[in-house]
Amino acid sequence: MSTQTTEALSASTNPPTNLPRPWLLLLGLVLVALNLRPALSSMAPLLGQVSESLGLSGSTAGLLTTLPVLCLGLFAPLAPVLSRRFGAERVVLGILLLLAAGIALRSQFGVVGLFAGSVVSGASIGIIGVLLPGIVKRDFPKNAGTMTGVYTMALCLGAALAAGASVPLAEVFGHRWALGLGFWVIPAVLAAVFWLPQTLHKHGAHHAAFRVRGLFRDRLAWQVTLFMGLQSSLAYIVFGWLPSMLIGRGLGAAEAGLVMSFSIIIQLGSSLIAPWLATRGKDQRIAIVTVMGLTLAGLFGCLYAPLGGLWFWAVVLGLGQGAMFAVALTLIVLRASDSHVAANLSSMAQGVGYTLASMGPLAVGLVHDWTGGWNAVGWIFAVIGSLAIIAGMGAGRSLHVQVTSEKLSPQ
Repeated sequence: MSTQTTEALSASTNPPTNLPRPWLLLLGLVLVALNLRPALSSMAPLLGQVSESLGLSGSTAGLLTTLPVLCLGLFAPLAPVLSRRFGAERVVLGILLLLAAGIALRSQFGVVGLFAGSVVSGASIGIIGVLLPGIVKRDFPKNAGTMTGVYTMALCLGAALAAGASVPLAEVFGHRWALGLGFWVIPAVLAAVFWLPQTLHKHGAHHAAFRVRGLFRDRLAWQVTLFMGLQSSLAYIVFGWLPSMLIGRGLGAAEAGLVMSFSIIIQLGSSLIAPWLATRGKDQRIAIVTVMGLTLAGLFGCLYAPLGGLWFWAVVLGLGQGAMFAVALTLIVLRASDSHVAANLSSMAQGVGYTLASMGPLAVGLVHDWTGGWNAVGWIFAVIGSLAIIAGMGAGRSLHVQVTSEKLSPQ
């Protein structure tokens, strides 16, 4: 990115001026967060059926798993622009409905609908994912940490439910994969119904415009971004390909989906504990090596170890990936000197990081297509994991990014 000045809209830390029913906001936040992963994790257990039905090659299937993740990064910068124009609550409502439309679209109209719906779904998730943490910080300023934990748990729960239930749902609907994918329109619409009241209330000051200079020239900021992107790449490989790998090893589609679902459920606990443990030491470097080690051990175990121990390796993988994602989010906060820098660093880490992360699922699809098997995928795990550790050794140091932050004067 060539601009030397980055403008972002940072959530106000002032308490809301009118929040009459915080329980309704909490319920809405949880329901919205539950819908930010099913569009990603529901495809993996059904990918074999989808590919066979539509005649997709391994490379094309890899592109299908890559597109939504790529859109997470490409469309994330739109979030603050839309929020300033229409208000965060209205944007979340509109994008939720767009997400529902994308999920419906990809279950219809063959290959074109599948890819178009995947793009719409990924773009929608990318925009909402940027907005929700700011709403949490604004409306629950005294409980932001706890609420962020609840938000993260809802993300993991939604991913787990979709991974475990998509194949059984397809079987219930007469072995029709399109209905197994399309089912997830229902929770998205339900979340929109419960979120609607938030658009009718006046919340606190939404945003103050700040200019943060020098972020894209800062080495530490890039290390945080690379760590976020590389660890996310491993996560989206799991979302996109783990069931297919397990099916290739002899598991049925339903059991493979359940293994991934179980591993994601394990993330619920480690994602809550990891940030607390990571902040106990002088920096986060030991935590980064530990969680990446667990993640790689779990991935290699699922790919190569005897199937009799598969559930154990699923636990190890869940512990590692849940903690790794939470540590990555924690680094964004710890490496920023104030909330405005944190908002900019978060936007950079998500926008650039998720774009980078999309290359992992694509690489797995290409390697599988070239080799006709899954054994060579272990090299992808090793390379990404090693690069993530290198980036994490820099990002984990107890330093702040060297940038300047100033409030913009009214026009």
